[in-house]
Amino acid sequence: MGRGGTLLTLAGRWRTLVVAGLLGTCLEAGPPFFTDDPEPVELHHMELYLSWMGARTPGGASGSLPLVEFNAGILPDTQFHLVAPLAYAKPAGEPVTRGYGDTEVGLKVRLLHETEVLPQVGIFPLVEVPTGSAERGLGAGHTQVYLPLWLQKSWGPWTSYGGYGWWRNPGEGQRNWHYLGWLLQRDLSARVTLGGELFRRSAATLDGVASSGFNVGAILNLSERDHILVSAGRNLSGDRESHVYLGYQMTLSLEAVWPPASGRGPARP
Repeated sequence: MGRGGTLLTLAGRWRTLVVAGLLGTCLEAGPPFFTDDPEPVELHHMELYLSWMGARTPGGASGSLPLVEFNAGILPDTQFHLVAPLAYAKPAGEPVTRGYGDTEVGLKVRLLHETEVLPQVGIFPLVEVPTGSAERGLGAGHTQVYLPLWLQKSWGPWTSYGGYGWWRNPGEGQRNWHYLGWLLQRDLSARVTLGGELFRRSAATLDGVASSGFNVGAILNLSERDHILVSAGRNLSGDRESHVYLGYQMTLSLEAVWPPASGRGPARP
């Protein structure tokens, strides 16, 4: 799935961490990384993720446990996306707060297919609906919109993808911000893929600072249906922050639930 600057109040600090940290990560993420790719889920297929995403700063920790993500190929080259997080916030020296966080909805659309020369290109507009409590540090308190453009190119066992995204981030003390990230990964076998990414985020608050960082991770294919995803990393500049992702992914064909009828596509029983 997040992923702030230091503010004067405790509530302000955690609102910033949620906005520019974990929830930002969720909006950007192509599990288990922050950076996403332009490739949507195949038509009549779906993905379901159950994961933990967390971040730690000198001021404490926050994240989502569990974070439920659902993706479905609803049209050719078009994916519907939904994230429902159970968020937590743990300021240093304070009790942990838990509750439902902000809901994320989006559509990933592939604009260009990859060729021998040209990369695959897609957009993935997302809306973060303020269903979490900002006063308890579990939400941003306002609607956020994310507009990214992603590119991808593969050769043999190697794949590289990345791009740029712009956040609309309204609210008192907040500012619109930008994300730039790129990832390189390699299939070691049919069961194991390793990857690493570099990213940069501009400040999301008026008194915040830009940050750069990295993640390294792996995807373990237990079967065609079941997958384990893990990544960890930290900021290299800006605010001190470390982050981790651990998730289970189930991939299914909707035709297994609604088999085709006379070759005319999925038919409900």
